[in-house]
Amino acid sequence: MRRTRLAAYVTSLLLATGLGMAGAGQAQAAGGGYVALGDSYSSGVGSGSYISSSGDCDRSTKAYPYLWNAAHSPSSFAFNACSGARTDDVLANQLGSLNSSTGLVSITIGGNDAGFADVMTTCVIQSDSACLSRINTARAYIDSTLPGKLDAVYNQISARAPSARVVVIGYPRFYLLGQSCLGLSETKRSAINAASDYIDSAIQKRAQAHGFVFGDVRNTFSGHEICSGDSWLHSVDWLDIGESYHPTAAGQSGGYLPVLNSAV
Repeated sequence: MRRTRLAAYVTSLLLATGLGMAGAGQAQAAGGGYVALGDSYSSGVGSGSYISSSGDCDRSTKAYPYLWNAAHSPSSFAFNACSGARTDDVLANQLGSLNSSTGLVSITIGGNDAGFADVMTTCVIQSDSACLSRINTARAYIDSTLPGKLDAVYNQISARAPSARVVVIGYPRFYLLGQSCLGLSETKRSAINAASDYIDSAIQKRAQAHGFVFGDVRNTFSGHEICSGDSWLHSVDWLDIGESYHPTAAGQSGGYLPVLNSAV
């Protein structure tokens, strides 16, 4: 009986210690400063309500970092994400707010490195074969060069904010397939979706190798792709081409924000 009671006590102590440690990490993320890094998917291009002082970075009050900050009131908030950013831009311009008191970092990056804008332009205005060829070029870059670029960013985040919980968020699939839909052919739409999966897989591997959390938005955007009845993504907008293929305000609040919430 005494051995049983002792075992039970030790077990409960270990469980309490483990739970305390897990809780401490979450408390740090909630209680420390929050720094939002990345490209246009993090800055909120496509969602409107841009902050005038952000200039060409087009940071929006409807972007998921801004919404998370408003809901959770971290001790500090640095909204550094910028439209058009590549990994080198993050390294050069976005990391200055990171420090030992940073509790949470979010980032979406890599799409511009892989030539996202050029891929979509090629697929919109050229043939199926030209679209597939350009996507293959992007996939080759993702294999050969993007992992090293991501590692450089992730290493600097870890070095500058060693206590932070880092959430690396990916990209959605763009199209609901098998639907009657004006615009790109089914061949192009399918290839673009596959390319989204390809870059997400590459980003996830590097994020997890650094001990970061990968936030997958493909599930939250499911049923809200272009060609669905309730798209959370802009299709081609010839009047404001920069917003094309970016999340709407609903995509930020319903697609990205829940993923960050669940990761923190």
